[in-house]
Amino acid sequence: MKLGIDFGTTRIVVAAADRGNYPLVSFDATEGGAAEWYPSLAAVRGDQRRFGWDAWASQGQDGWTVIRSMKRLLEDAGPETVLDLGDVQLRLRELLHGLTCGLRHALLESSNLHIEPGERLQAVLGVPAHANSNQRFLTVEAFRSAGFDVLGILNEPSAASIEFGHRQRSAKAGPETMLVYDLGGGTFDASLVALDDDVHHVVASEGIPTIGGDDFDQLLADLALDAAGFSSADRDKIPASDWFALLEECRAKKEALHPNSRRIVIDLEQIHPDWQTVQVPVANFYEAARPLVEETLAATEDLLARHQRTEFDVFYVTGGGSELPLVARVLRERFGRRVRRSAYTRSATAIGLAIQASQPDSYRLSERLSRFFGVWREAEAGTQITFDPLFAKGSHLPSAGEPPLRISRTYSPVHNVGHFRFLECTHRSEDGSPNGEIALWDEVHFPFDPELAGEQSLESTAVQASPDAARHTIEEKYECDSSGCISVTITNKDVGYARTYRLGRWSREARAVAPARRRKKS
Repeated sequence: MKLGIDFGTTRIVVAAADRGNYPLVSFDATEGGAAEWYPSLAAVRGDQRRFGWDAWASQGQDGWTVIRSMKRLLEDAGPETVLDLGDVQLRLRELLHGLTCGLRHALLESSNLHIEPGERLQAVLGVPAHANSNQRFLTVEAFRSAGFDVLGILNEPSAASIEFGHRQRSAKAGPETMLVYDLGGGTFDASLVALDDDVHHVVASEGIPTIGGDDFDQLLADLALDAAGFSSADRDKIPASDWFALLEECRAKKEALHPNSRRIVIDLEQIHPDWQTVQVPVANFYEAARPLVEETLAATEDLLARHQRTEFDVFYVTGGGSELPLVARVLRERFGRRVRRSAYTRSATAIGLAIQASQPDSYRLSERLSRFFGVWREAEAGTQITFDPLFAKGSHLPSAGEPPLRISRTYSPVHNVGHFRFLECTHRSEDGSPNGEIALWDEVHFPFDPELAGEQSLESTAVQASPDAARHTIEEKYECDSSGCISVTITNKDVGYARTYRLGRWSREARAVAPARRRKKS
């Protein structure tokens, strides 16, 4: 069974490949209903765990803490990252494993899929175009550990372009350039894609990892509490379970909006019996949300300006967050009639992923790295620090099954220990230094001096000049695979010892992160 799985911030959408058709998978939901999505939720009470629809049913139950938007936490996470819930700390990787296992069980036991006993679930996964190498690896590993056969991963806008290209295939008169505007539940991506028959060339991508439908929900929740007279101190006392219920109420009312809506009724009594129902003018909600939409527009404009692409054939809008009527209004103000909203805003990505899973040879993707990846190096005998961009933003990624990108560096060191500090950045300044969004990504210590070759941990070893190390030759070999994951093998070529590191916070100690309860008002 071949599947396309869009692992969203708020919803996981699955499409199946069925003899040239790509239907969405529906799941048994709460109270006997059905839904064409699976909640990206985990619920915790003591040592008990629930996921998906089971976690959804836990809201409001005594003692349960429901965790939303785990996908957002992946951007700044490593394998040992701990989620701090106040009274309990959990490894984020374990929660991801539980969520993907829950999804697999739901696909087998409580969905409309007809899966034969022993049949393998083969999947192509979607990730944000701006996702860093660590986020990609953690996503793949979570699904693999749950028993999925991961065929590959695609950037979400690229998958949406496949869905569009497949649907418009017979109507195309020739090559087209598409600007994909993908505003999901928690992230935003814009990608320029050149469509030429069955080859999709990703020209460039830009993204914002902190804007999505989740944020619209939180803005509406704040406006509802304003209308109810809640002070900042009152809000800080709201328990996590009530916050979850409030955000779900706001999400439902937001998704019910249409262009002629004037007021939003928020039933606070459903959340707490002492709270009253309030009304929020739609104009006030749109006024609060418009700066976020304009941030996505600015990122899109920046993408076009940097690539001198003022002309394109299709402005394709997808993602659940784009369903807010305000989004269509702002986009049409800027781009006019070229804006084409997907008929499958919440599922275009999953459908495109399923098409790629079933027809890998029919649609060839030419993906690119969305960030610069490099390392700080000392220059001028240690008097200056320079940035070495190992893999440039925009570099073509290999297709699944093709050899990885490779690059190497060879030199004679001057210190006893090599302290490598890796980072990713979205832009570089005129002098070549990192700029824009910068992520300090990993630290690696390698023994240049052969006397230290047997030491497994070098973090506490003082880095100092070493005449003995300077007599040796060091080689760094970097590899970047089709998913954008990067590793390095560092070798002392004279003595013959080497160490391989997967880059992406793998060498760092565990650190705690806390799930955001609400977006802070500026």
